[in-house]
Amino acid sequence: MRIVFLVLLGAFSVCAQNKELLYDFYEIPQALMLNPGVKTPQKWHVGVPVISGLSFQGATSGVTVNDLFANDGIDFTTKVQERLLDVMTRKDDFSTTSQIEGITVGFRGKNSPDDYYSFGMYGETDIIAYWPKDLAILAFEGNGGANLGRRFDLGDVNVRGEMINVFHFGINRKMGNDLTIGARAKLYSSVFQFQSIKNKGSFTTTQGQDNIYVSALDADLQLQTAGVRGFYDIVDEDTSTTQKDLTSLFAERVLLGGNLGLGFDAGFSYQLSPQTTLTASVLDVGFIYNSKDVWNYTLKGNTSTEGITVYLPEDINNLNNDLWQELLDDIEADLPYGENTSGYISFRPVKAYGSIRYDFGEGGNSLMDNCGCGVNAGGGSNTDMYRNSVGGQLFMMKRPRGVQAALTGFYQRRFGRVLALKTTYTVDKYSFSNIGLGLNLQAGPVNFYVMGDNLLSYRNLADSHYLSLQFGFNIISWNDN
Repeated sequence: MRIVFLVLLGAFSVCAQNKELLYDFYEIPQALMLNPGVKTPQKWHVGVPVISGLSFQGATSGVTVNDLFANDGIDFTTKVQERLLDVMTRKDDFSTTSQIEGITVGFRGKNSPDDYYSFGMYGETDIIAYWPKDLAILAFEGNGGANLGRRFDLGDVNVRGEMINVFHFGINRKMGNDLTIGARAKLYSSVFQFQSIKNKGSFTTTQGQDNIYVSALDADLQLQTAGVRGFYDIVDEDTSTTQKDLTSLFAERVLLGGNLGLGFDAGFSYQLSPQTTLTASVLDVGFIYNSKDVWNYTLKGNTSTEGITVYLPEDINNLNNDLWQELLDDIEADLPYGENTSGYISFRPVKAYGSIRYDFGEGGNSLMDNCGCGVNAGGGSNTDMYRNSVGGQLFMMKRPRGVQAALTGFYQRRFGRVLALKTTYTVDKYSFSNIGLGLNLQAGPVNFYVMGDNLLSYRNLADSHYLSLQFGFNIISWNDN
């Protein structure tokens, strides 16, 4: 039992997708990936390949590793019952997301200085598994005793995951002194995808007539996979070229050899007043059509059984293995297991951001001359002379069981061009004590940023419900002020 729960937590407690520290941190080029309509202070930027943007996040909305494995003198079985089965619901989840930016380039149009173009490539992995509450209780407590007559919901099984490579091109345009808009087109190349998100059915045990109990199973279950079977077959063959074959297949899928899809981002920044800015964006409105290396598994039907019925003494000489086989054959006939290779569409997890920011604390001309913050310079605006910013942000993300939301308050402090700090306090389903800190350092043309969330949990990582880390390096040329 310990091994089962340890594997479950270890597999799915590495990362959520809210990047509240990076959002609207416009001195960092990667902020364009969260809002293509963000202010753009650069003439051009080039990310250091592979390490220009790395982010790793992890979340569990229910139990933590420490809850189950802390050396606190409480019996493990008691911990599972009181801290897992009695507390977690079918809406609790374990999720992990990671992103690695391979290439990123941005530049201002030579003949259209109000336009900023950016393009690049990044890889992303996203997995979420909801807690199968009824099935966990069935496995831990069984279907007898107090659970006799209970309807165990098979729809609790809900898991989705994918690894993709994204090629993108975006345009950021200053429409005037107050409004900047942007959009980004995306081409998805899937490495693998799997989902089991629309399951239905139940398992119930009641008092029987011919035997003590009768169990009824009504199931409509499906697991869809694309790209998984190819990797499995290579590993299963276990030849001297296994590592080479895996690398070759991975490279092929990354470079447009996998299942393909399309998507887009859009966003804007609007100055309500010289010191107040409203922003919003929507990301990954798109889909992937899975038609290659597809392998789906289904279990659909209904059956009930009281087990093997034996009448004594008449059947005393007929007890043999054929009775068990007949029982299995009857169940399989009523509840057939199937496989197919039908293609399917998987939708990307759509994300949306919104924020309002108030700037204050003017630094005067010396600050403007030295800060490099001439965002979309021109027009005589002085909105980028402020040392401080404070505001709020809203994040929403479409998940298989509804929309996940997070609310963030932030304060940002700029120290000329060299240094900027941003601190956040975020409330969501994973934590009510998430304090984050982001640092952006500019050393000449070299830009380095690092950001971490839920800093209070670093005292005991095993007891954390949420972890996040982002960092990267860029080369930036600033606008002339």
